[in-house]
Amino acid sequence: MKPVAIIRFFDIEGPGYFATFLDNNHIPWQLIRIDEGQALPSSIAPYSGLVLMGGPMSVNDNLPWIEPLLCLIKQAVASEVPVLGHCLGGQLMSKALGGTVETGLIKELGWGRVTVTDHPVVQEWLGEIKEFEPFHWHGETFSIPASATRLFSNVYCENQAFASGIHLGMQCHVEVTEDMIRKWIEVNAEEIAINRSSPAVQAAEEMLADLPSRLPQLKAVADRLYGKWISALKY
Repeated sequence: MKPVAIIRFFDIEGPGYFATFLDNNHIPWQLIRIDEGQALPSSIAPYSGLVLMGGPMSVNDNLPWIEPLLCLIKQAVASEVPVLGHCLGGQLMSKALGGTVETGLIKELGWGRVTVTDHPVVQEWLGEIKEFEPFHWHGETFSIPASATRLFSNVYCENQAFASGIHLGMQCHVEVTEDMIRKWIEVNAEEIAINRSSPAVQAAEEMLADLPSRLPQLKAVADRLYGKWISALKY
C-alpha cells in the first residue's frame, strides 16, 4: 500500500493523534519535514493521500515552498488523491481550490465549541453530531471554495471546515494531544498574554482544564472525520 504523505511545517505542529489513527488502522505514512529543509515530492503518484499540518506562517507569505505545495495539492485533487488540511493546511487547500485567506475577525486560542452545518454532505462526514469542542490556534481564516461545503462554524470564525468531495480542510485542530497543547502553551506564552483580552483567547489554565474528558470527546469526532477521509485513499 502506498503511504500517506504528511507535510509538517513547524516542529511542534506534527500529526499528533492523526498519526495514531493511521497506525491503529494499519495505514503507512511518511512525514516530510519542511521545517528541517526536506524537499516536497514533485509528484503525488507515490502516495495514497496528502495531509497538511499547521504552522505559524501565512499562505500569503513569500516562502519558497508555498507555490510548489499549491501545485502538489492541485495535482492530488486532479488525480483524486484525498487531501486533508489542519489549520494552515486547510488554508493552503482553500487557496489551491480558488479560495482566499485573510486575517480573521478575532484570534482564537484554546478550546471553543463549533456548530455543525445542517447539510446532507456534512452528515456524510459527521453523522448525527450537531456540535463539538475542538482546539483552536489561528489568526487568519479561509474562504469556502466554490466547489466545497461548509462543515462547521462558530461565532468567531464562520468557516471552520469545508469538504470538497473526498477532500477535507479544517481551520481548527482535531489532531491535538495533551503533549501538543502543553508545548504550544509553552512556546506561545507571549502570544497568549498579548491577546488575553480577546473573548476567544483562553488563559493557559483554561486550555489545560478538563483534558481527561475533552480529549476523548475530540478523538471521537476526529475518528469520524478521519474515518471518512481514509475511505478514499488511493491504494
